Amino acid sequence: MAAQHQSGSSFEEGLKGASEKVAEFHEKESFLKKIQHWLHQTPSAVPMIVLAVSVIVFAFLSQNFFKATTMSTILQQIAIVGIIGCAQTLVVLTAGIDLSVGAIAVFCSVLMGQFTFRYGVPAPFAILIGLALGMAMGAINGFLISRLKLPPFIVTLGTWQIFLSSNFIYSANETIRSQDVAESAPSLQFWGNAIQPGGVKVLYAVFLLIALVAIMAYVLRHTAWGRHVYAIGDDAEAAKLAGVQTDKILIQVYALAGLFCAIAGWVMIGRFGSVSPTASTGQLGNIQSITAVVIGGISLFGGRGSILGMFFGALIVGVFEMGLRLVGTDPQWTFFLIGALIIFAVAVDQWIRKVSS
Repeated sequence: MAAQHQSGSSFEEGLKGASEKVAEFHEKESFLKKIQHWLHQTPSAVPMIVLAVSVIVFAFLSQNFFKATTMSTILQQIAIVGIIGCAQTLVVLTAGIDLSVGAIAVFCSVLMGQFTFRYGVPAPFAILIGLALGMAMGAINGFLISRLKLPPFIVTLGTWQIFLSSNFIYSANETIRSQDVAESAPSLQFWGNAIQPGGVKVLYAVFLLIALVAIMAYVLRHTAWGRHVYAIGDDAEAAKLAGVQTDKILIQVYALAGLFCAIAGWVMIGRFGSVSPTASTGQLGNIQSITAVVIGGISLFGGRGSILGMFFGALIVGVFEMGLRLVGTDPQWTFFLIGALIIFAVAVDQWIRKVSS
């Protein structure tokens, strides 16, 4: 027994000072893997790079491209799509989709015009009514999706048809001429006004778009509400278990999206001058906004991306349209290249998502 005790003591003494660290194995991260991680953390990087390359290429191909007037024109052209893109961004971040955004925008513009000219409501109050009704249309989408648990695609496909047909029925396809709007309700055309620093025309609508993007970028990244939006898109059930009021947030997201669409409808009147129920935005607004969102690096699976990326995505579309026009290329190449960019953006998103899997 004494020998055994002495042997045990010797063994314990031999362990004194020995390292207690567990063996660790570090796999050296490749350069490609580092890029993948960086893109995962900075979703707006890809569209920003594509935008920079596009500008450089078209500036090389056309001497007229890199002019202040050209850049101003591009910003004016994307003002409406960019504001509708803000609405679509909020929805897509929750892993949803909104096919009714264009119809809401056009219907709200018609409501503003008709309330002014048909019922004699002062234009500022008609604008407020239009904004409130746009928010209500969005809230209807949110209620059907969150409370009744209906798929966003199906709900908004249905409401797109409802809002668009309601627009035609209510307006009786009547267009209010720009001369009449300018004479009797100039506030409806407010966002079509412009300043001309250095002789370059810049619409108020451009400043509105930039302001909305900046505000929503802050809200989404630096407020609890914004973090809840991302959490729902990442995993709605986990967010609910963590105490997030998912149904309430979803209704708020779709209502806010409806408000942005109504603002876009007001901008449409300023941009085009007239109030037209047949504006192409009603049919194409959803596709254009989804294009800006996808090219902007926002994941259609939800929970990843930034509204700044959407802004870059809208700019990319504007740059391609303007650049190809200046070069004298067939306009159909615009659709070809945008389609290729959409597929590329989704492929990059899938590759980036592997980081978190």
